[in-house]
Amino acid sequence: MASAVEAAAKPTRALGDVLAMALDALVIMFTKRFSWREAVQQSWFIARVSLVPTLLVMLGFTLLVIFEVNLLLKDLGALDLSGGIAGIASVQQIGPFVTVVVVAGAGGTAMCADLAARTIREEIAAMQVLGIDPIQRLVVPRIVAAVLVTLVLNVLICAGGLAGGYFFSVYLQGVTPGAYVASIPLFTGIPELMFSMFKAFVFGLIAAIIACYRGLNVAGGSKGVGDAVNQAVVITVAVLVPVSLTISLIQFAVL
Repeated sequence: MASAVEAAAKPTRALGDVLAMALDALVIMFTKRFSWREAVQQSWFIARVSLVPTLLVMLGFTLLVIFEVNLLLKDLGALDLSGGIAGIASVQQIGPFVTVVVVAGAGGTAMCADLAARTIREEIAAMQVLGIDPIQRLVVPRIVAAVLVTLVLNVLICAGGLAGGYFFSVYLQGVTPGAYVASIPLFTGIPELMFSMFKAFVFGLIAAIIACYRGLNVAGGSKGVGDAVNQAVVITVAVLVPVSLTISLIQFAVL
């Protein structure tokens, strides 16, 4: 009985620890100084390893959706709405989610592995002994970097998705260029773009917090580092799905 209660309480304690670390990081981010140099270096690293995979995955998802929907629109005689569908797919739904999944899979795993290795080598404990807050020195710059890169990549992905949809619809499925461009504002405007950026911000924040938490709470030596990296990615995707659904429901209710 005691073991069952302990097993049930473990996820609750972990959630509390994550929220506590996130709160500490946010307070430090807005009230104390942190290393912007570290944040810039982490931003460059995350962008370098995430840009190409994000573009490739986004184009694949967007073109697949546009191809299937265009077939339906053609049967309905509404092929001129292809641009609007591309806007919904790339800007409102697929863009932010694909961006943060790739950022979490590429940059997030690197952040988690780096912090986990430092924890195993007891560098984090040594920093605490010296009076250096690892949240302020290591975690906050990585969270800032992940959020900034996610926002920038989301803009690029939205533009790339619309451009890829234009090429695919106009040159391969016979949609007129004017109709494609004219239909985009029908479903995607400034409010939808703002919600897309808000999604990217929240997703990037969640992915970075989970990666940093797993890195700082690793155990079991080198094997534990690998386990922490895998768990960070799995937990991030599992959390992002309901969060994305919730934000989408709020968006549809507001707009």
